[in-house]
Amino acid sequence: MNEHVLDIRFSSALKAMLYLAATAEQDPADPPTSSSAQLADILATNPSLVRKLLVPLVHGGLVESTKGRTGGARLARPAHEITLAEIYRCSVGDKPLWACRPDTASCEATANTEEFFSRLNADTEQAVLGVLGGRTLADSLAEVRALGETAPR
Repeated sequence: MNEHVLDIRFSSALKAMLYLAATAEQDPADPPTSSSAQLADILATNPSLVRKLLVPLVHGGLVESTKGRTGGARLARPAHEITLAEIYRCSVGDKPLWACRPDTASCEATANTEEFFSRLNADTEQAVLGVLGGRTLADSLAEVRALGETAPR
């Protein structure tokens, strides 16, 4: 049944990365770190889940993390050098956008849907990565801020 649950890893990772990008602007030469508790507040979740969310971002070279009471996370590179495609790939891994029901070969129309679906998924993912690859974290932070300026109050 878990296969039908919406996957929020990318949106959670992106929200955390936007927060880290905003805090990095405070002192670009020596950006402050954000604790997992601070990020948990931003994401409305618990610090343990945040630490699990950060692991692939650290392994992907997008986030630096230091342990201990004064430790925390910060961007490993400037926000203008990080694409949304990188964040997506790190947070989602090789998981496809969607899964196909197995072929049942019950009729000509459904006999090869698994292969068709696999190809459709690959094409769609390439399109998604193309869009995300054209946007940087810095661009996205500016866009989010602009949306806040035009939002009705």
